[in-house]
Amino acid sequence: MSVPRGCDRPLSEAYDVALLDLDGVVYVGHRPVPNAAEALAKARAAGQRLAFVTNNASRTPSAVAALLCEVGVPATAEDVVTSAQAAARLLAERFPAGAPVLVVGSTALRHALRAQGLRPVSTAAERPAAVVQGFDPDLSYGLIAEGAQAVRDGALFVASNGDVTIPARTGPPRPGNGALVQVIRSATGVDPIVTGKPERPLHREAILRTAADRPLVVGDRLDTDIEGARKGGADSLLVFTGVTDPLGAVTAVPEHRPAYLAADLNGLLVPHPEVTPAGDAWACGGWSARWAGDTIRLSGDGDRYDGLRALCAAAWRTELPVRPEAVEGAVTDLGLG
Repeated sequence: MSVPRGCDRPLSEAYDVALLDLDGVVYVGHRPVPNAAEALAKARAAGQRLAFVTNNASRTPSAVAALLCEVGVPATAEDVVTSAQAAARLLAERFPAGAPVLVVGSTALRHALRAQGLRPVSTAAERPAAVVQGFDPDLSYGLIAEGAQAVRDGALFVASNGDVTIPARTGPPRPGNGALVQVIRSATGVDPIVTGKPERPLHREAILRTAADRPLVVGDRLDTDIEGARKGGADSLLVFTGVTDPLGAVTAVPEHRPAYLAADLNGLLVPHPEVTPAGDAWACGGWSARWAGDTIRLSGDGDRYDGLRALCAAAWRTELPVRPEAVEGAVTDLGLG
C-alpha cells in the first residue's frame, strides 16, 4: 500500500535535482503556467538544480531552451533532456561509432544521433543497423516505407516515445508518435524499443546528464511522468496544472501514484505534511478520510490539498483503484473539481 509522502523540508532542499516535464508543468503550448517561472527561480536559489525532460523528439535542446526563456525560465541546451537523446544513447551503446541509423523523424533526431557518433541515413538500401522513429509533423509516407523495409530486413526498431496523442493549441489532441509508430509496427509485426517516458531510457539519460543523487520527477501526467519515476526508482511530485485532475489522482492505479501532490510548482518550495493512520481513517492537516460503506467520506477543514492527501491515502489502501463514484463527492466537497 502507498500513501502520499511527507517531507519536513521544502522539496527544493530535500532533492538535489528536479527533473521537470514541460507541457502542462512549465508551459501549456507557448503560454507560461502561472507561478511556474517564479517557483523555479526560488527552487534554484535554494540550491536545487533543474533539468527539463521531454518526450518531444521533434525539437532540439536549443529550441526547447529558447521556448523556456520565452516563458520566463532561463535555460540552456545543456538543461534539456529529450527522448531523442535517450534513443541516441541507447543505439550508441549497442552499435559502433559511425553505424548507419535510418531516421524516421525530424532534424532534431538526426542531431542527437550525430552527437553520439552515429550516422543518420534515409534509405533501407544503406543497410542501417537500426531504425529510429520520432515525431515529425511533416513525416512522409516514403520515409515510413523505407523504415518498414529496413525493419523487415533485420534493423533494430527504436521509437523515441509511445505517446499516442499530443496536445493541440486548440481543439482535441492530435495523433502523436505512438500512433505513427503503429504504421511500421503493423507492416512488420515488430514492436519497437521505446526510449521515452514512462520507459527507463529517458529517465536514465536524465540521471546520467545531471549526475543526480536524489532526483525528484515533476509532472502532470500519471501514465508518463509518474509511472516513469516509479520505473526509475525515483520520487515524484504530481502538479495539477496540466492533464491530471484530483479525481484522476485519487483513482490512480498503483504504478501511477505519486509521492507528493501540489497545486503547482510552488509545491517545490514548501514542506509536505505527513498522512497518518487514525483508527479506521487517514488524517492530514485538519482533514480526515474514511470509508463508509462503498464511498469515502471526508471531514475537517484547512488546506484543501491536505484533504486531497488524506483522501488519496484512504483510496490507495489497496492495490486496486477505487471507482470514481466512491470518491467524486469527497473531491467535490474539497472544491477541487
